[in-house]
Amino acid sequence: MPITEVNDPVFSGKMMGDGYAVKPADGKIVSPVAGQVKSLFPTKHAIGLETAAGMEVLVHMGIDTVSLEGKPFTLMVKEGDQVEAGQELAQVDLAALAAAGKEDTMIVAFTNVDQVTFTLDKTGKQTAGTVIGQAKG
Repeated sequence: MPITEVNDPVFSGKMMGDGYAVKPADGKIVSPVAGQVKSLFPTKHAIGLETAAGMEVLVHMGIDTVSLEGKPFTLMVKEGDQVEAGQELAQVDLAALAAAGKEDTMIVAFTNVDQVTFTLDKTGKQTAGTVIGQAKG
C-alpha cells in the first residue's frame, strides 16, 4: 500500500521519507534492497539499511511497536551485515502484536528523502520478491 495510507501520521505524512507499507502474510520480514545493515534499534522494531548507492532505507515493523520492548521481534541480522534483497531480516510474532493491540503494518521508508524519489507501481496482494516500485536517488 502507499505510505500515505499508513495509520501513523509520521509515516503517512512522509516525515520519515517516502516509501510503502506491507500487511504481512506471515512473520517473515525480508530486505527490500541489497545493502548493509547500518542500525538495529534496541527495541528490535526497526532496521536501518544503506545501499551501495547511498540510499537509506528504514524497515519499521508494526505501528507504535517501540513500547513492546522487542518482545515480538527476533532479528536475523546484526549491524554491519551485508544483505541481499529478499534476505530474511527478522521474524515477527504477529499474534503477539495483535494481542498487544498493535497493527502489523510493515513500513519501508527511504529516509534520505532529499536525495531519493520513490514511485509505487503495484499495490494489493503481491508475492514476495515482486518488484513493486522504483526508488531513484
